[in-house]
Amino acid sequence: MQAPEIPVDEDDRLAALRALELLDTPSEERFDRITRTATRLFKVPISMITLVDENRQWFKSCFGTDMRETSRQVSFCGHAILRPAPFIIVDASLDLRFADNPMVTGEPHVRFYAGIPIHSFSGHTVGSFCIIDTEPREPTDEDLDGLVDLAAWAETEIHQVEFSRALTERGTPLAP
Repeated sequence: MQAPEIPVDEDDRLAALRALELLDTPSEERFDRITRTATRLFKVPISMITLVDENRQWFKSCFGTDMRETSRQVSFCGHAILRPAPFIIVDASLDLRFADNPMVTGEPHVRFYAGIPIHSFSGHTVGSFCIIDTEPREPTDEDLDGLVDLAAWAETEIHQVEFSRALTERGTPLAP
């Protein structure tokens, strides 16, 4: 198993992540709507919006699993945040980086993974949007376009959190 590398901007990335104040918060319908939509559209058992901190990937929204977090060392999303483009694993059991990963050899038996980086408004990669299947898959260009669109939706929701917080700090709260 290959643990994900640490991004070169890790300190700034973590500062941007902490500034969101989303880690360890309750689920929110606006994020859950995205993961439910992804699961239906792509006919996968699991979809997630993850935030990656120093030690873990934490799921702001997850559909299809009761897990709320995993170690960053075994995370697929820890790899996804290192790339500017979609990170696709067609069959994790055949990929030397992941074949002996406990998420592959045990529950949830990941075979296919597709993750798209999610950025804060400042441009730092704070997490990813991903879909997971227990069967190998080869995504089409149309699939990738859809994943990018859903990741952009998740990113927009995160930007809305940042924007609302900035307005509140200035004394100009958003109207409901």
